[in-house]
Amino acid sequence: MAGDHMDDSAAGPAGRTRRSGERRALLLSGSLGMGHDVMAQACSHSLALRGFSTRTLDSLRMMGGRAGSMGEAVFRGMLAVPGLYDAVHFSQMRSGGPLSRVIEATASRFLVPELRLTLREQPVELLLSIFATGAAAASRIKSEHPGMITAVFCTDVCVHRLWVHDNTDLYLVTSATAARFVRRFHPQARIAVVPPPVRQPFYDPPTQDAARDALGIPGDARCVLLMSGSWGLGPLVDGARALAESGVWVLAVAGRNASLAARLRRLARTHRQVIPFGFTDRIPELMAASDLIITSSGDTCSEARVIGRDLLLLDVVPGHGRDNLQLELDRGRADVASADTAALRRSVLAVLDRIKPPSVRVVGTPDAWEQAFGAALSQVELGNGW
Repeated sequence: MAGDHMDDSAAGPAGRTRRSGERRALLLSGSLGMGHDVMAQACSHSLALRGFSTRTLDSLRMMGGRAGSMGEAVFRGMLAVPGLYDAVHFSQMRSGGPLSRVIEATASRFLVPELRLTLREQPVELLLSIFATGAAAASRIKSEHPGMITAVFCTDVCVHRLWVHDNTDLYLVTSATAARFVRRFHPQARIAVVPPPVRQPFYDPPTQDAARDALGIPGDARCVLLMSGSWGLGPLVDGARALAESGVWVLAVAGRNASLAARLRRLARTHRQVIPFGFTDRIPELMAASDLIITSSGDTCSEARVIGRDLLLLDVVPGHGRDNLQLELDRGRADVASADTAALRRSVLAVLDRIKPPSVRVVGTPDAWEQAFGAALSQVELGNGW
């Protein structure tokens, strides 16, 4: 890989001049779960390979302590009320209804001044939004930085209204369906369909035998990895208990949910086949040890496919989560389960019966992502580098 540097005389659109060693990118992520940060890390790594210095900021934190915390609290509150986030997502966000415009205007009122100050102190060649309110704020200050490329990377299959703005130079999406949802609001959009990026450790996991030896799991046991994002949504404790009582070893990951982690640790004291984890960087090892990955829709699905494990998806994330679940089912090697404990147990045991012997690791490399990402950048004259 090589960075695509241009000399001082090279100019891109709108008179943008690029100087060797001065390529900067600002990434706008968001701290609702880990998914946005994972994608930001992947993009930052790929940009660095192409000679960019990168900086990633949290769109929610940039709004200020009270406003940023309120945004997360509102989202968690909607998830806590059955049907509420579904109603907001499907009736307002996907359609671009009045409420979506209110959310955009409110978030931008806090975020735009901070983003304006950030860019004044350190101009960038590329502003890449991996969070919807970041995309909205970037669109509002685009005219103030005519030499700056604004791009949006959304891994949701149904790209809702807050992501899409007429003055965005480039959209990166991970499916043809997502591209069509962008064009619902921006018919002339420049779009690149790219594979979901996967972090490097997932391309080099241990063997199943080695992973099980390290974890103390018998080689001939049935074993699953049970997790559901950094918030640990869904019936993880009850599901782990039911599966352990059915003879299945359960690697149960609570993510950043401290209360859930404590409950899993208590469960493990009476159910030796449950091995609990909080937030951990051992996910590649845990996937390698498992026969099946039980999770909600998200970047975990792409990671599991790289390692070669089948998926059983929990239908526990409303709104965009239901959209994304359907896409993962279409991608294959995935089933869906109810959040009801008894139904989950039946589904897990049935899938384990069907996939014996365990699926082998899929040998893959990051090349497909890197080539697609480089080609996308070349559309806006930021160079391929691959």
